[in-house]
Amino acid sequence: MKFRRAIAAAVLLLSCAARLGAEQPGKPARAKATFAGGCFWCMEAEFEKLPGVGSVTSGYTGGSVRNPTYEEVSSGGTGHAESVEVLFDPSKVAYEKLVEIFWENIDPLTENGQFCDHGEQYRTAIFFHDDAQKRVAEESKKRIEAKLKAKVVTQIVPASAFYPAEEYHQDYSKKNPFRYGLYRKGCGRDELLEQIWGATPVEAKGKS
Repeated sequence: MKFRRAIAAAVLLLSCAARLGAEQPGKPARAKATFAGGCFWCMEAEFEKLPGVGSVTSGYTGGSVRNPTYEEVSSGGTGHAESVEVLFDPSKVAYEKLVEIFWENIDPLTENGQFCDHGEQYRTAIFFHDDAQKRVAEESKKRIEAKLKAKVVTQIVPASAFYPAEEYHQDYSKKNPFRYGLYRKGCGRDELLEQIWGATPVEAKGKS
């Protein structure tokens, strides 16, 4: 019994030490945001440009299948949407700014599809992680509806398990710039974004 207690005490001390090490003063706090905006290659590329964003991971969320593959999600039926998980420093970039970038890069009026991709796996959604994010998302959706004078079909739902996509999908625009450019142009993404918002994403950022 004494031996077990000694082991338990040692484990507790190690756990406390690890926790203290992880909470070093001066280390920037990281918050999480999750968005679905159709093709995750395109959404990942836009968020990675933003100062204060530490990392962007392409993946799948919103469905019921555990550890889905790209083939399973792209064929439909898993309930998952292609999504991105954004880790950011709130002291450098506000969640409101992330939401603004999200809206600028999607078609919020089309249900279950984005540009040349169709199906529920390409739906748009904001997956909130707390009440504050939910409030920001809902208020922004109202503003977008007022601006566009149309019903916005983008979902605002609680965040659930996020499954990172296969490695070849990560940083796709950087690893395969030519293929990425062909896909984006062939999909007509920028042309439709300009029709909806009156500016391409790059021009919109320049005005902010």
